[in-house]
Amino acid sequence: MEDFAARYSTFRTADGLALAVETRHAHGAPGVLFAHGFGQTRGAWGGAAAVLAAQGCRCVGFDARGHGGSDYLPGGAYHMQQFVDDLLGLARAQPAPPVLVGASMGGLLGLVAAGEARPAPFRALVLVDITPRWETRGVERILAFMQAHPDGFADYAEAAARIAAYLPHRAGRKSGEQLRPLLREGADGRLRWHWDPALLAGDLVQESERYQPRLLAAAAQVEVPVLLLSGERSDVVSRATIDEFLALVPQARHVAVAGATHIVAGDANDAFTREIARFTQSLDGADALDARIA
Repeated sequence: MEDFAARYSTFRTADGLALAVETRHAHGAPGVLFAHGFGQTRGAWGGAAAVLAAQGCRCVGFDARGHGGSDYLPGGAYHMQQFVDDLLGLARAQPAPPVLVGASMGGLLGLVAAGEARPAPFRALVLVDITPRWETRGVERILAFMQAHPDGFADYAEAAARIAAYLPHRAGRKSGEQLRPLLREGADGRLRWHWDPALLAGDLVQESERYQPRLLAAAAQVEVPVLLLSGERSDVVSRATIDEFLALVPQARHVAVAGATHIVAGDANDAFTREIARFTQSLDGADALDARIA
């Protein structure tokens, strides 16, 4: 089991930032690269990565710039293209093109990279509750929570209470041990979220709306197999945005995860992980068929 334990390293971006990277089963195959959502960290994938590594996959997660254990950008002028370039750099640093599992922001970055970069940086693409066009009300709800506590929390109990109010469908509250990786203690002793406040203060959020034409165009150019995993109770994707995406990407397959909201891995990790395992296993069969045809 030792090979399945997390191994920590850093990846240096083209502009010199150090990204925190976590690898499980370094010699496994196929490779799976996890890209988290806005305001999350690689910890969002911990449960899925552990299971998939035990099944033989090389699992790599990382904290995006300005998140978790990765460097903040000096000056705070974040732009979407920086995140796309970081993801491409990490994908190309893998032993072989990985399967990208991208949630929300991570999925949008993966769409741009998969649609625009050649040769293809990914073997396949799993989008987690995101489509090139999304429901604005759901995104606004997420951003409102992220912006709601600029002064932080007095202790872990207060933070847990705020999370429980935001996610009332989940049973129980997070413990201090579970919250420790998500919060940082400031010089004033208060606990604040693990992301750079400049991510919300700059142009990055508004820029994502302007990216929609580029995302739609990129989706139409994706050539690799695609799985779209949506939350059955999501307010970020809808039947309309899903149908539009499936029309743009005819090889894509869609699975709605029962009971899950936008945070699919957090709400239904077992079902989420099973779908990824099935998808990666189906790729092996498709590759063998392609080889026989060739």
